[in-house]
Amino acid sequence: MNLAVVLYTSDLRLHDHPPLRAALSSSEQVVPLFVRDPAVAAPPNRLAFLADCLADLDDGLRARGGRLVVRSGDPVAETVSLVREADADEVHMAGGVSAYAHAREDRLRAALEAEGRRLHVHDSVITALAPGAVLPAGSDHFAVFTPYHRRWTEQPLRATAPAPRGGVRVPDAVRSDPLPERAAVTGTSPGLARGGEGEARRLLARWLRSGLDGYPQNHDDLAGDATSRLSPHLHFGTLSPTEAVHRARAAGGPGAEAFVRQLCWRDFHHQVLAARPAAATRDYRARGDRWRTGPAAEEEIRAWKEGRTGYPVVDAAMRQLAHEGWMHNRGRLLTASFLTKTLYVDWRVGARHFMDLLVDGDLANNQLNWQWVAGTGTDTRPNRVLNPVRQGLRHDPDGGYVHRWIPELAGLPAPRVHEPWRLPAPERARYDYPDPVVELADGLDRFRRGREEGAG
Repeated sequence: MNLAVVLYTSDLRLHDHPPLRAALSSSEQVVPLFVRDPAVAAPPNRLAFLADCLADLDDGLRARGGRLVVRSGDPVAETVSLVREADADEVHMAGGVSAYAHAREDRLRAALEAEGRRLHVHDSVITALAPGAVLPAGSDHFAVFTPYHRRWTEQPLRATAPAPRGGVRVPDAVRSDPLPERAAVTGTSPGLARGGEGEARRLLARWLRSGLDGYPQNHDDLAGDATSRLSPHLHFGTLSPTEAVHRARAAGGPGAEAFVRQLCWRDFHHQVLAARPAAATRDYRARGDRWRTGPAAEEEIRAWKEGRTGYPVVDAAMRQLAHEGWMHNRGRLLTASFLTKTLYVDWRVGARHFMDLLVDGDLANNQLNWQWVAGTGTDTRPNRVLNPVRQGLRHDPDGGYVHRWIPELAGLPAPRVHEPWRLPAPERARYDYPDPVVELADGLDRFRRGREEGAG
């Protein structure tokens, strides 16, 4: 009886899953495997969300006659061990984009070939369009989004497939470690969302039904929170990006076009990282920045992380991150701009902090978005600076977002809530809120001077 292993990584779902479908079509028995890899350090928020995802996936597999096998250790060694144990003929998995994912695939292929087995790597599982599927003349990737988006939009995406109805049969003798439990993870954000494919599909259905139409005019409304909140599910693969594109396009309208454009941005960053894996830690386009360090910078970094910079909309966003393990996209842009352009601190400091807390902490999107804001990435306007006061007035005009996350300013109405330092001294003393860590003009001067000195 022939048998295949499906190695799950960042694709924890049953719907629209090409590796699982291929394994079921070629083999009489299929062992779905997830390896808890100690080399991939996941902070508490992502560990808790992962536990939800694995439990949901196991439930779905059991309803179809199978179960999820969980092992811990090096993914190559554990997969090869299972292949030997179950006498599997082949392994199916989704293709990754990071340097680590590519090395893992190469190691696994070599190890399986040495055993006389085959590895099948499937594209367009983690992204809607595979990295490298479209290329500009003379380059191995697109460095500017607009031409990539144009070509991406022209490409036909593969058809989606439903979840299998059954047929997932795992030999009884195949052992599994216990599933991780969310309750066993400590140090999570108190407002952390639930994970799992069931939750992902519920959110997508609700978004298409009641959120998509208003997306173009509402997506930057901080208080309105009118975004899909699907990013954690895209990161863990509990939702297929290909299915999300197809279903949004089927709904139609300006909202669908704007939403699909954001999914294209995700693919764009993945194809950049696939071609330039060093961009995870190095400047994609070095600008000669002389980032600030030392005690004064360290104190400002602490204030930024703790949401006490004295700029309400920045602090509100950082407090949302700490509480939910998630942040509104507009908040991500303005907090990143504040750290890199106003405080003039290395983007890697902010990227690490975000990766420590974000439940959707995706290497490609996080690192390259930080570089986009810092001016060292694919952005064609490297000197852009987002003014936090103007951002607050524009995207939180009634102060609802600030009031929600900074209760010490709850009694201060808009627009004054965005500039509490301008209050008369007696009134200002009523609010237990810090003074700005830096004047905006001084911060802008830091940035300009540092970049000019570095370029010189």
